[in-house]
Amino acid sequence: MNTQATQTLDARGMNCPLPILRTKKALSAMSTGETLAITSTDPGSFKDMQAFCKQTGNELLSSNQEQGEFLFVVRKS
Repeated sequence: MNTQATQTLDARGMNCPLPILRTKKALSAMSTGETLAITSTDPGSFKDMQAFCKQTGNELLSSNQEQGEFLFVVRKS
């Protein structure tokens, strides 16, 4: 996980739409410019996170898959 992220969110074991809902909730409590690192095991989260960031205007800094986990870093806009 990105050690430079302001906050982290462990969404492993959660199914759609929970990873996105938890991401939305975490970002709402953050300040503009802060970053959130998310770990998810839901395969749908890969496309969902891209769509979420596009819709909300938050910046998807990275999205990777490692050993069955999806890792995202999002900057709050």
